[in-house]
Amino acid sequence: MVFSSLEYFLCFLPVTVFIYYFCLYKHYTKYLLFIIIISSLFFYGYWNPKNLYIIISSVLVNYCFSRLLLSQNTYRKTIFILSVFFNIFLIFIYKYLDFSISIVNYCFNQELPFYHIVLPIGISFFTFQQIAYLSDCYTQKHLGSSEGFLNYCCFICFFPQLIAGPIVHHKDVIPQFYSIQSQIIRWKNIHYAILFFTIGLSKKLLIADNLSPLVTYCFDTADQLTFLEALFGSLCYTFQLYFDFSGYADMAIGSALFFNIKLPCNFNSPYKAVSIRDFWRRWHITLSVWLRDYIYIPLGGNRKGQTRTYLNLFITFLIGGIWHGAAITFVIWGILHGLALIIHRIWLQLCEKKRVKPLPRIFAWLITFLFINFSWIVFRVHELSDLRKFFKALTFQHSFNFSKAFIKQIIPSISLYPEKALLIIAVLLLLIFAKNSQQLQNKFKKTWFTAYCAVLATYCIYKLLFSEGSQEFIYFQF
Repeated sequence: MVFSSLEYFLCFLPVTVFIYYFCLYKHYTKYLLFIIIISSLFFYGYWNPKNLYIIISSVLVNYCFSRLLLSQNTYRKTIFILSVFFNIFLIFIYKYLDFSISIVNYCFNQELPFYHIVLPIGISFFTFQQIAYLSDCYTQKHLGSSEGFLNYCCFICFFPQLIAGPIVHHKDVIPQFYSIQSQIIRWKNIHYAILFFTIGLSKKLLIADNLSPLVTYCFDTADQLTFLEALFGSLCYTFQLYFDFSGYADMAIGSALFFNIKLPCNFNSPYKAVSIRDFWRRWHITLSVWLRDYIYIPLGGNRKGQTRTYLNLFITFLIGGIWHGAAITFVIWGILHGLALIIHRIWLQLCEKKRVKPLPRIFAWLITFLFINFSWIVFRVHELSDLRKFFKALTFQHSFNFSKAFIKQIIPSISLYPEKALLIIAVLLLLIFAKNSQQLQNKFKKTWFTAYCAVLATYCIYKLLFSEGSQEFIYFQF
């Protein structure tokens, strides 16, 4: 079930919250962690019950490694290396085995068979969280309130962030589970939960899902694109990816707040960024922080000279690209962002030495947005041939205007009734130029009337749009 599905919104979440608050009201606080763990495993097993053994085994093995790291003094380094190898090996088998075989077949002219292993959903996210935890166990950082197997299980398996993040850090979340037995019903969190969930649901259903047919045509269906089609399709995917993923993040934050658990912000208006570094401080913030703390800084960060700093940036984002998927396009995407950050750093140094003048803010924003939009093309295509299709179109090697095939096939197939089209345009402009969900939180009046209006708005969204079915979130594939 996805957050935007009726099974989750009308069944799973209300039932789980009711049981949780019933135990809280009756002071059965010793059962709260069990409720969260059981509901989270049910949520994960709903996708494919066979995958339950993967996450359960991963949690058990990594927890044992963490206890050994905290208690063992003689072989701690060896244990840490083994623990990291175990997690990397787990991801490799399920995510990169066939990709590695294809590289071997191509380079050595072999015909090794593929295994076609189905990728367990969310494996990259909960594995990254456990690697971070093990690393901090090894260095013994931020572990004051981390004792207890149940707390660790909740930290890894908590269903709002289990599938697609945000990638939470144990020092921010485990203390909340550690003190959960002393919690009370906080109506303020319930109001905020409704706010975030409604905003996220609106992003997903009103914008992301309605942009999907246009993106599918331009990236997957059309054999040849005109300039306007390539530009239009790339912009549609740029907005679809943001509203889909940030909508998920908002719904995750909202779902967690029902249990008085505060998850970190994952997006901060990234398309308002005026540099590539500014973008990565705003986009998928928890992944950026993870890459910085557990890849970039351990490699040396910016402490070992300029050349080493550039190399560290490049390696960090190359790993970030590979983390997203087993395809050459993700490798290229990571390389592009690594090179962009290097160029930006060189530019800042030239500006500090007054060899060049800083760009006006509007031009800095435009250059950043155009680069991000182009890099999302690389991110979205499945094959390099599809990338060449876009390159030819954007370099005016084909016609300029929309083709007849686009007009005949796409426009009639999208159920953009006048009221829905106006609604999409209004929400699109509102979410691009207005305050984001985190900023709106401070303006939200915590009254039952506003909560009722939020629920009513959510209901209207479903009545208007859900008859066509909600689509799976894009980041579930990573």
